[in-house]
Amino acid sequence: MAVTLLTAVSYAVIAFAVAFLLLYALRHYVLGYSRLRIDRPRDSMELAGFYMPRVTVLIPMHNEERVAGDILQALVDSDYDWEKLEVIPINDRSTDRTREIVNDFAKRYPFIQPLHRAGGQAGKPAALVDACTHATGEILVLFDADYVPGRAVIKMLVAPFADPEVGASMGRVVPHNIGESLLSGLLSLERSAGYQGVQQSRFNLGFTAQFGGTVGAVRAAALESVGGWNPESLTEDTDLTFALLLNGWKTAYVNRAECYEEVPQSWAVRRRQLSRWVTGHTECLHNYWPDLMRSKFLTKWEKLDALFLLAMYWTAPTLVAGWAASLLLFFIPEAHQTPWLPAALAFLGYQLFANQATFLEIGVASMLDGTRVRSLLLPLNLLNFFANTGAICNALRKFYWNRFWGSGGDGWYKTHRTRGAPGNGFFNGSKDSSLTTRSATGLYHARAHGD
Repeated sequence: MAVTLLTAVSYAVIAFAVAFLLLYALRHYVLGYSRLRIDRPRDSMELAGFYMPRVTVLIPMHNEERVAGDILQALVDSDYDWEKLEVIPINDRSTDRTREIVNDFAKRYPFIQPLHRAGGQAGKPAALVDACTHATGEILVLFDADYVPGRAVIKMLVAPFADPEVGASMGRVVPHNIGESLLSGLLSLERSAGYQGVQQSRFNLGFTAQFGGTVGAVRAAALESVGGWNPESLTEDTDLTFALLLNGWKTAYVNRAECYEEVPQSWAVRRRQLSRWVTGHTECLHNYWPDLMRSKFLTKWEKLDALFLLAMYWTAPTLVAGWAASLLLFFIPEAHQTPWLPAALAFLGYQLFANQATFLEIGVASMLDGTRVRSLLLPLNLLNFFANTGAICNALRKFYWNRFWGSGGDGWYKTHRTRGAPGNGFFNGSKDSSLTTRSATGLYHARAHGD
């Protein structure tokens, strides 16, 4: 009796895993092939430089002395009209030289208006809530402190807002430290697939591009209309994406608005970063999916796509459950006579050893970007796949355990920075041993004090 029950449960688990993962595989295939067929991706670049409203740039910072000077100097060097530009570096209780660096830039450039937080709730979302009370821009542009935007990025991010239905825009993230470790090289492939492939394809198909608070912009009126930032969310950008979507606002994706970031170089840092993403994203799933299904602004296909986006981290435990059920059936002789079982096991094995659909997207993005040498790392992406699967399953376990018992769960975690340390990132080969001196002048040493 026990064996029969175990067999039935295993069959049910495998059937669910195959159906669930097959839907996601088909979705990735559609997005991948759709991206290949796009002759001219949708963008608003014809309006870049013509539509120039007042802009406030928000940069949350906590102990960012290694990178603060780089992003501030990059914004000083941007081609956006200074008379229409306001930059608010949000120094959130830093204990290093972040305050000194920010204040030094503010003395030299009047459009830089620092906000120094000494109390209140910690973390990026809470910092953004405070900063928005000081912002005067019609459009709010957000960058993480370790990002380095190109000169025209602000114009590119602002251009889509010429359409009054656009509530947010999102640029492309490009890692600059791809040669520092195997992981950073693999993450560069992942970023390429996520932006060049998936984001562009979803935008062209009329689905919702996901807003990112690392290189994105939001209309101040749209933000106010949905109640502002959610200070309780670990992924305030995902939260805002669906708050805007449910209120009829569009999110535009601008593939050419490239901003350069530092991706994690160690598996431990990556695991903690991914854990925060999984926790915040899954919280958004529970908060928004009922309203998404009832939304009057979305078609049935847009609702389905949004639901797939919110539930994407569930693929990891579903795959693990399918593997476990397969292993159990291997030791039950009666199960070997089931005619459909070999096909189901073959599919699960294909997901395990090839992860074929997402690998296709990486290949498409690598081809479009012309990164042929880097694409040779593709077979090694299995390491990243296995590491991600373990980290996601653990994060979901903690999330539902904390949700069941009513505990607070994980708090905000700032990703560890390595740029600015001797021999790392942009500063390779520098003979200067002072971290803070380099970060205050950073990439623009020849011009930082000569303006």
